[in-house]
Amino acid sequence: MTDSIPEPADLVVLSRRVITMEHDTDPLIEAVAIRGKRILRLLRREEVGSVTSENTRIIDVGDRPVMPGFVDPHAHIEVACRSSFGVVDCRAPGCKTIDDVVAALSAKAAETPVGEWVVGQANLFFDRKLAEKRFPTRYELDRVSNSHPVALRAGGHLTILNSKALAACLIDRNFSPPPYSITGLPSVEHDASGEPTGIVKEMDNLLPFSKMDREQLASALQTGIPNLFTQFGVTTIGEISETVEGLQIMNDMAACDELPISVRTYVWAPGTLSLEAACNWKKNISVTASDDLFRIQGVKLFADGGFSAKSAAVKSPYLTCGCRGGHTFRGDVALEKEFAQRAIELTQNAGLQLAVHANGDRAQEWVCDMLLEMGGAPTGRLRTRIEHAGNLMPSEVTADKWAAAGIIPVPQPVFLYTFGEYFPDYLGDYGKLGRFSFSTLIKQGWRLSGSSDVWVGSESEATNPLFGVWCCLKRQTYSGATLDLQEAISIDQALRLHTLDAAAVLGEDDVRGSLAPGKFADLIVLDRDPHAVTVDELPKIKVDRVFKNGKEIWIRNQPLGTQQ
Repeated sequence: MTDSIPEPADLVVLSRRVITMEHDTDPLIEAVAIRGKRILRLLRREEVGSVTSENTRIIDVGDRPVMPGFVDPHAHIEVACRSSFGVVDCRAPGCKTIDDVVAALSAKAAETPVGEWVVGQANLFFDRKLAEKRFPTRYELDRVSNSHPVALRAGGHLTILNSKALAACLIDRNFSPPPYSITGLPSVEHDASGEPTGIVKEMDNLLPFSKMDREQLASALQTGIPNLFTQFGVTTIGEISETVEGLQIMNDMAACDELPISVRTYVWAPGTLSLEAACNWKKNISVTASDDLFRIQGVKLFADGGFSAKSAAVKSPYLTCGCRGGHTFRGDVALEKEFAQRAIELTQNAGLQLAVHANGDRAQEWVCDMLLEMGGAPTGRLRTRIEHAGNLMPSEVTADKWAAAGIIPVPQPVFLYTFGEYFPDYLGDYGKLGRFSFSTLIKQGWRLSGSSDVWVGSESEATNPLFGVWCCLKRQTYSGATLDLQEAISIDQALRLHTLDAAAVLGEDDVRGSLAPGKFADLIVLDRDPHAVTVDELPKIKVDRVFKNGKEIWIRNQPLGTQQ
């Protein structure tokens, strides 16, 4: 009798293949029973009647596998949505040559009012992906227009400007870059005669690009989040903030039950707010949504720049650099010691998790030294993250410092494809050591995660976690080469990187990242079992249905807003 059921399920999802991501799961489990926002029970098919009533909705997906929603602990939702709104996509392989880039930007310039910016998005390491094996020059971008400032953003660390844009930014041969930006130390490249080449580094946030108004930004987020994340089964994101306005829009979407993901925000300091304001965020950001959907999680700092701009702080000098210091240049640590220590103290006092961008091994060790001077990283949800730790590991000393300081390394498997093969071109033999050493690190006991770090210049596949899984197994680079295959990991390990272990980065593996009673009912239905396909088929697997907090929010090939 139904009245004997103390907690009848609101929804039961039936599948002959339930992938829980938990160890020692009953292999005969074929049902996920949900009540409210949480998983009530995992059941064998013959047990379903024990949790159902006449009001229980039952969805049988047949042989299609059910698994937990993916977790992306490091993404830039707002930046990614902005980058696809009114920006020319110049990324390779769509644009194969500099002429292709000029043509794409010229088409945009023809429909843009005179004097307004024309901005293109190019890949990270764009100079390696074009046929010419170099960046366009300012003079080549002058072919686009002499009446529009033109910018080509090759990732967030390097931008190429035409002459009109250089003039608009007051950049000439006598220009002195500011001492700091939110991504690293700014610099301007010059040719042999002393004139700017058009390439500027770590200045992306300082350039006067045209701004989106609130309505445009809201539209970009409402469209971009489902397209970039939901369709790929991503249900929780660690967001690196861009603007307070963007955070407010996401909060408002969540408060109105219009946000298809849970957002754990790391406030970019000083990019979004000053350090002090970020740690006192309640005075600056109004959070009205429920905590399970939107939360201010921590603070994000930049300790160095990026490899593409040769601004990552490394222990070995860059090759033929043309940078300050010539052949001895190793990049700069962009944080002042006093600022870093104040950040450690303020975030801990505010109950916020500190996340520090540190691409280079020297930057990572510097951050660990700061933490050790301050007593080491805290534990639990406040444990300090080092973003990109694990992408390049030339020396075991770096991991030893991770362990001593107590940090969480947060690598990005998708970067193996994006630029893993280029490390030696920048660092010589030093760049051949420890590239995305996932197998070694897991054997050492490190709990790794997979994230997209989707930003300006990301590959179009970056936000698909199954592409990240493919990277972990295939280890194939942009050019088709195989990178250090001995560091490949298993399909189960790779799936955990993008589910349960990714949730652990956010301190939420107790409530997300696997299918278990009491956890949030974030689950997805795939069209094929990742365990039953070839490695190359993994990125081609489609997500058929997405459930968020027990509610079906997305069905493949069905218009948004028509889901039950």
